[in-house]
Amino acid sequence: MPATAFRITDLRDLDAAFTIREKVFVEGQGVPANLENDIHDRTDARHYLARTADGTPAGAARWRETENGVKLERFAVLEEFRNQEIGATLLHAVLADVQAELPDAEVYLNAQIGAVRFYERHGFRKEGEMFEEAGIQHYKMVLG
Repeated sequence: MPATAFRITDLRDLDAAFTIREKVFVEGQGVPANLENDIHDRTDARHYLARTADGTPAGAARWRETENGVKLERFAVLEEFRNQEIGATLLHAVLADVQAELPDAEVYLNAQIGAVRFYERHGFRKEGEMFEEAGIQHYKMVLG
């Protein structure tokens, strides 16, 4: 059975997602915790968790509505589960929900430089110049 990803409805799953993000962004990339955890986590973001075939939490993501459309954020896969289609499973689950809820919205994200090719393979294109966020180079990417 392949990995699965789903919208979080249980607080234990939300805790697992926050733990993954802490490991990937704060511990792994040195993002300050106060930038990683923002008000959107508790207010308007919809959160997702990916699990391996045996049920181990492996990835997390969220999305929220902004004045510019739907912004995908905080995509994180634990290092030991990378290159196993966890990210793709997570992205497909998020996009399916976004398109069901807001079919006409522009979907965009800020991709870390190392993830640009991943998002390009899934239908996103770079828009604008490279910029820095939390000390990491990014590109804005738009679906379509």
